[in-house]
Amino acid sequence: MPQITANGIPLHYEAHGPETGEALLLIMGLGAQMTRWPAEFVAELAKRGYRVVQYDNRDVGLSHKFDEAGAPDMTEVYKALMSGQKPSVAYFVSDMAADGVGLMDALGIERAHIVGASMGGMIAQNLAAEYPDRVLSLTSIMSTTGNPALPPAKPEAMERLTQRGPSPLEDLEGFLDHGVSGARIMNGPNFQADEAELRANLKSDFERSFYPVGFARQMAAVVASGDRRATIAKITAPTVIIHGADDPLVPPTGGEDTHATIPGSELHVLPAMGHNLPKPLIGALCDLIERATARARAEA
Repeated sequence: MPQITANGIPLHYEAHGPETGEALLLIMGLGAQMTRWPAEFVAELAKRGYRVVQYDNRDVGLSHKFDEAGAPDMTEVYKALMSGQKPSVAYFVSDMAADGVGLMDALGIERAHIVGASMGGMIAQNLAAEYPDRVLSLTSIMSTTGNPALPPAKPEAMERLTQRGPSPLEDLEGFLDHGVSGARIMNGPNFQADEAELRANLKSDFERSFYPVGFARQMAAVVASGDRRATIAKITAPTVIIHGADDPLVPPTGGEDTHATIPGSELHVLPAMGHNLPKPLIGALCDLIERATARARAEA
C-alpha cells in the first residue's frame, strides 16, 4: 500500500479504477480505518469509471500518529467550549480536511468528488466549504453539522462509541465479541452483517493497526470543532446528503440539519438503514453519489 506526504504528514492511501476517470475521494469516520469502506462499494464506484481514492485519516490505520500530543483531556475541552474559548487539542476537523486536499495535491488531482461517512462527512463538508475550487461535488453520508441543539445519539449507541471494551492485546475474543455486539447496535434493526465476516474484518483491522488514543484525539477534534454551520453554509458544490432512517448514533435530524444548512443540497433518507454501509444498499448508495456527480457535470 503506498504512502505519500500530504499536508506535511505521511498518509496511507489506495487508488482504484481508471487513472483517467474523475477522481472520487472517500473519507472514513471516527477511529475507522479506510478498510471500513466495503470492498464491494469501492469496486462498484471504480466499475462506474471513477478513480476512487481512499485513505487512512491522521491518527488511524497506517497514517501518521500524533504521539507527541498524548491523550486529550475531554473535560478541559468541554470546559473551554462552555466558556466560549477555543479548546486546546492536537487538531480540528479543518486540519483533517486539509489532509484530504494535501493528498489530492500529492496525487496531482486538481478537483475531485468528495464522499465522507460519519466524521468523514464532517471532514468532507469542511473540505467543500474551505476549498471550493478543489471540489466537484459533495456526498455527505450519516453525518451532521455540530449543531448543539440537535437530538443526541441513542444511549446504547453512545455507550458503545465511548466504551471500547477489552483490549485485544489481552483478550482478543472478548474484543471481537464487543465489536460484533457494537455493530449490531450501530447497524440498527435491519441489514445485519454476517457474524463470521464481521469478526474476520474486526480481527483484520486489529492486526493492521490498533491505536485507541488516535480515536480519542479524533473525538476531541470533532467536539472541539463545535458548531460548523457557519462554515458549511458556504458550500457551493452540488451536494447530496444520505442518512439512514434507523441511525442510532447520528439521528436523521443530523442529515436534515445538514440539508437545511447547505444551499441547494438534496436529502435522501434511506428506510431501515442504520449507522453503516450495508451491502444490500451499495447500489443505491452509489446511485445517490452519482446524483451529485451528474449535477456537477451538468453545472460545469
